[in-house]
Amino acid sequence: MARYSATLNRYVEGETVTPVASAARTTSSDSGWLASDAFNALELFLDVTAASGTSPTLNVIVETRSSAGTVRTVGTAFSQATAVSSERKSLVGLGDEYRVRWTIGGTGPSFTFSVTGYSK
Repeated sequence: MARYSATLNRYVEGETVTPVASAARTTSSDSGWLASDAFNALELFLDVTAASGTSPTLNVIVETRSSAGTVRTVGTAFSQATAVSSERKSLVGLGDEYRVRWTIGGTGPSFTFSVTGYSK
C-alpha cells in the first residue's frame, strides 16, 4: 500500500533499500539509523553468502525508533545463521527511523552477508 510522505510531498511505494551492503564481517555492529518516514513497512532479505570459523553464529534483528527516541524490535528476528543461507521478512509498524543490528559469535567467526529489500 502506498503511503503519503509529507517529507517528499508524494506517495511512495516499493523503493529499493540496502541497509547492509554485502561485506565480510567479524564483529557485531549495526547499519546506523536510516529514515523510514516515507514508508510504513519493509520487505527485507538476509543473504549469507559465506560463513567460517568454529561454531559461527549470526543473529540479525531490525529495530525502529520514534521521534521521542523509543527503540523497539520490529517483528521477529531473522533465524540464526550458522552457514550460507537466505531468508525474507515482512516488517510493519516502523517509526521514524530503523536500523539493522547483528551479533556475531563463535571462535574466529566471519560472515559475508547483506540485508536488502524494498519499502512498502
